[in-house]
Amino acid sequence: MLSPALDCYSPLPAASPDAFDFAALRRREFARLDAQGHCYLDYTGSALYGISQLQTHLCLLESGLFGNPHSESKPSQASTRVIEQAREAVLRFLDVDASTHVVCFTANSSAAVKLVAESYPFDSGRHLLLSADNHNSVNGIREYARAAGSTVRTLPLDASLELHEPEQVLRDAATSGTGLLAFPAQSNFSGVRHPLTLVRQAQALGFDVLLDCAAFASSHPLSLRECPTDFAVLSFYKLFGYPTGIGALVMRRESMRRLRRPWFAGGTVRYASVLADTHRLHEGATGFEDGTPDFLGIAALASGFDLLNQVGMARLQQHVAALTAELFARLGSLRHADGAPMIRLYGPARLCARGGTLAFNVFDSRGQLLPCAQVESAADAAGISVRAGCFCNPGASEAAFGAEPGRLIHCLRELDDAFTASRLSACTGTEAGAVRASVGLANNSADLGKLVEFLSVLGTAGKRQTILA
Repeated sequence: MLSPALDCYSPLPAASPDAFDFAALRRREFARLDAQGHCYLDYTGSALYGISQLQTHLCLLESGLFGNPHSESKPSQASTRVIEQAREAVLRFLDVDASTHVVCFTANSSAAVKLVAESYPFDSGRHLLLSADNHNSVNGIREYARAAGSTVRTLPLDASLELHEPEQVLRDAATSGTGLLAFPAQSNFSGVRHPLTLVRQAQALGFDVLLDCAAFASSHPLSLRECPTDFAVLSFYKLFGYPTGIGALVMRRESMRRLRRPWFAGGTVRYASVLADTHRLHEGATGFEDGTPDFLGIAALASGFDLLNQVGMARLQQHVAALTAELFARLGSLRHADGAPMIRLYGPARLCARGGTLAFNVFDSRGQLLPCAQVESAADAAGISVRAGCFCNPGASEAAFGAEPGRLIHCLRELDDAFTASRLSACTGTEAGAVRASVGLANNSADLGKLVEFLSVLGTAGKRQTILA
């Protein structure tokens, strides 16, 4: 029997199959945006939580008794049920079930990546392939691979920041062995959506595949049945804003068996002995969940999935695509009096290759770059949330800014501990960062208009002098 606290969970009414009122949803779930006059355009950084998620979770905590799940008491078993129900919800969201996949809860997607990195059987015959476009959480896998004697290769990007002939790179790499391919379904830098067909192509050549779903899954339906990646990682705050300290590693059962855990911790073992100097790991996901899982946070996942289910992922994808197309067009139309473009957008011109993220830089009427950090600061003062920098994705940023490898190596060695983004830019002669705007569930056209109007004013020489003074 379920904990009485679970009675607090009442699914929101299902949306009509042919229409959805995003404006009503914003008024109901995200009224604080308009109440504060704030324009939130950092969905790739984090989604916003809906008020119903907090209300449901509070009701659950007020009426429930939840204990450490590594016990047999009734409060402990209530936590165990919540965790197992959450695993099932994650699998449903990804269109698979427990017969083929397991869900391991982690602190975030970075921790999920690390579980694979430290457990994968890298050796001289099992290599690592990384796309140049990866979050640093994925780039870090190379340290484990190199320590095990593996070769690390990179799938390069073309001028539009899409993967350049990845199939050929895969075939070339396969001539010297197999191993692990790791790439993002969607770039957290440029919003480029990389081809999910690479998963099956790599597997056909004998590679295992780790797919970073963190940026993609927040606004796109994803079926791990159709895209059978061996390992998928995501963070739930990217999906629905709350809770903020939980991610997941979703593994195919057959792929999980190829991993070898390098250590054990509380909760991961059936038994451990000091005198006998031995231990036995649990089977399945619990053998990978180090320590006590965030059982109270995991209890909040159900209301987050309910919010997404109310909208429907297909409708959410259409909503985000329409906003992205509008913002892309409006940014591209910003011009100075002499016709020179005010905005430099990075990534492909083909909208079908993009998700809801746009990276760009702003130029004044003299063609001078406005430092991205100062654009972010000025935007914040105007009540607009965007992000500036390289977004923990050095490969995509280096490709976007046209970094010359030899010069970059020299500058990084020269700067060493004195490194800053501005000093690197001065040394290389290229940009050191961009501005990123990303849209999601709560956004509307008015948000885009506020950003475009702000950038139009900011791009004038007079305003530039003001913010740089």
